[in-house]
Amino acid sequence: MEIVIALVVLAVVVVAGLAVVGLRSRGGTDLEPPPGGDGGVAVEERPAGEPAGAGAVVVPPEAPAPPVRPSFRDRLAKARSTLSGYLGSIRSRKVDAETWEELEEALIRADVGVATTTRVLDELREVAAAESISDPEALLGRLKQQLKDVLADGDRELRFDEGVPNVWLFVGVNGVGKTTTIGKVAHQQQAQGRSVVMAAGDTFRAAAAEQLAQWAERTGADLVRGSEGGDPSAVVFDAVQRAAARGRDLVLADTAGRLHTKTNLMEELRKVRRVADREPGRVTEVLLVLDATTGQNGLTQAQQFTEAVDVTGVVLTKLDGSAKGGIALAIQATLGIPIKLVGLGESVEDLVPFDPDEFVEALLS
Repeated sequence: MEIVIALVVLAVVVVAGLAVVGLRSRGGTDLEPPPGGDGGVAVEERPAGEPAGAGAVVVPPEAPAPPVRPSFRDRLAKARSTLSGYLGSIRSRKVDAETWEELEEALIRADVGVATTTRVLDELREVAAAESISDPEALLGRLKQQLKDVLADGDRELRFDEGVPNVWLFVGVNGVGKTTTIGKVAHQQQAQGRSVVMAAGDTFRAAAAEQLAQWAERTGADLVRGSEGGDPSAVVFDAVQRAAARGRDLVLADTAGRLHTKTNLMEELRKVRRVADREPGRVTEVLLVLDATTGQNGLTQAQQFTEAVDVTGVVLTKLDGSAKGGIALAIQATLGIPIKLVGLGESVEDLVPFDPDEFVEALLS
C-alpha cells in the first residue's frame, strides 16, 4: 500500500510540473506579470502563443486636466460695462472737446480717482497735440498705453529669499478676504514645491483661526495658533520658530482686521511686523488685501497701512464682482505700490498674478 501511495504522489508532482512548464511557454503564469510589465499598466491581451511584446498596446493613465486660468476679459465684464457707453460715444465721432469730458467722467466713474485721472489726461492731451491725433481709436490706443505704463512700475513678483524662513504678512481691514487669500496662496506655493506654516495671528476673531485651520488641513500646511484674545506677535514668533526647526520655507501670517483710523491697533500691527522680522525669520512681503469694490476708500487704506508696516504689494479681491477696477491705477500711480495678485473668482485658481496689459485691455476693449 505504501508503494502505491508513493507512486500516486509522484504522478501528481510530474503532472503539475508539466502544467507549469506549459504555462510558461505561453508567456507566464497567473502569479507573475508579463515580461517587461509592472502589473500596474493596462496592456491589451495578445492571442495565445504570440511572442511577448508583439502587438502589445500600452494604455497610459489619463493625466488630470490642468486648471484653466481665468480670463481678465471674462471676469471684468461688469467693470467694462461701466465704461462701454462712454467709449461707444467717443468712438462715434472725431476727437473734440466733448471727447475729453467723456474720458474724464469715464475714468472717475471707474474709480481711477480725480488726481490720477487729471494726471493721465494731461499727459494724453500733450501727446494728442504733438501728434495731431483726431481719430478716436488712435486716442484710445494712446490712453491704453499710458495706463499700462502706469501699472508697469514696480516689481510684481512675490519675493522669496532662499535659505531662511520667509514671512509674508497679510494685512487689511475686516471682511476683505485675508484668510481666504492666505489659504489660496498656501495651495499655490505648495504646488511650486515650497513648504508652508500658517500663523493664525488674528486672535481676536475665533472664526478666523478656525477658517485658517480648515485651509491648513486642506493644503497639508502646518498651523500655529494661540489662545483667543492672545498676543498676535507671540503667534507669529512661534510660527517662525517652528518653520526654522522643521525646515519649512514660508510662514503665511494672518493678522486681525484693523481699522486704518485706529492708532493703537496700527501700533500693534507694527509690533507684529518687528517680531516677524527677527532672526531666524525674514519678512519678504507685506501684502495689503483690499476689497476692490470699496473704490477710493481703498486708496486711503493703502496709505495708512503703508505708513504703519511698509506694504510691499497689494492683493485686490472681488475684482470679478461689482468692482470698477480703477482703484488699481490709483494705488499704483499715487503710492507706487504694485498690484501683485488679483481675485477673479472663488476658486483657488481664480487668485492670479496681476497682468497690467490684460487688465487694461479688458477694461477698455
